[in-house]
Amino acid sequence: MTTDMLPTDQDVVVIGGGAAGLSGALMLGRSRRSVTVIDAGSPRNAPADGIHGLLAYDGMPPAEYLRLGTENVRRYGGAVVAGEVSAVTRDETGFAVTLADGRSTHARRILLTTGLVDELPDIAGLAERWGRDVVHCPYCHGWEVRDRDIAVLATGPMAFHSAVLWRQLSDRITLLRNGIDFSAEQLAQLAARGVRIVEGRVQSVVTADDAITGVALVDGQVVPCEVIAAGTHMVARGGVVESLGLSAVEHPSGMGVHVPADAMGRTEVPGVWAAGNVTDLSAQVGAAAAAGAMAGAQINAELAMQETAEATAGSADSVA
Repeated sequence: MTTDMLPTDQDVVVIGGGAAGLSGALMLGRSRRSVTVIDAGSPRNAPADGIHGLLAYDGMPPAEYLRLGTENVRRYGGAVVAGEVSAVTRDETGFAVTLADGRSTHARRILLTTGLVDELPDIAGLAERWGRDVVHCPYCHGWEVRDRDIAVLATGPMAFHSAVLWRQLSDRITLLRNGIDFSAEQLAQLAARGVRIVEGRVQSVVTADDAITGVALVDGQVVPCEVIAAGTHMVARGGVVESLGLSAVEHPSGMGVHVPADAMGRTEVPGVWAAGNVTDLSAQVGAAAAAGAMAGAQINAELAMQETAEATAGSADSVA
């Protein structure tokens, strides 16, 4: 990523340069706000060949999508800076933002869009295949692995729902229970759909010629498959969360850890907004971009109202 110089004082600093952050910055730039996006360069979807399910951009490589988004932001005067934010502290007029390399800037408002980290089950060989033939989302990757021999690795109660969705994409689905409990009704429903149920815990991924051929269980059994659908524990990127005065908490769904925010992106800390996967663990690229745009628009509206109140107070003082 080409990088801009870090400006000194901005209306808004956006921490994280993915779909949510760039979309928020675009809305702010088009509202003639000074805005800087600071991005550490570690997008969640980097291993993927393409973005899927995003109208008009389906199949586009993630890096190309971010390049186009960066160009959009710069077109309206926004800056996109490579760097890692290490701390954010509140002062009388907003927030002092410090980067890991010692650079610093200042903002009246903060938009947090740092995304999340997928924590994979501790199974030998699983992480090495991540984003290739180990996948997690039927909407993101399902079409690309349709009709193949797919093993759904249970990591929690959501595995039942996952198996039902993957069954829509292939009639060769195996549920690896991996020690997870399911109700008799759920097991009967899966069996009725032709889903094979395999007991026992998974020990490792078996590969040959740079492709998955199966999974090995702790009892020595090898279950053949070509693709593994593995639910991850999704955790909001920590970094500056605590220095902002925010708390990352368990998501009500049980899928992971997020930073709570309302539908408009407001967090519990005045002046700090959040959008994308850092607050909505299940958001795909389109939803993250939409949330970023909403947060950007709301930040602009809040600043406009603040400026109006200040101008009104100043006018009253001059009359007095």
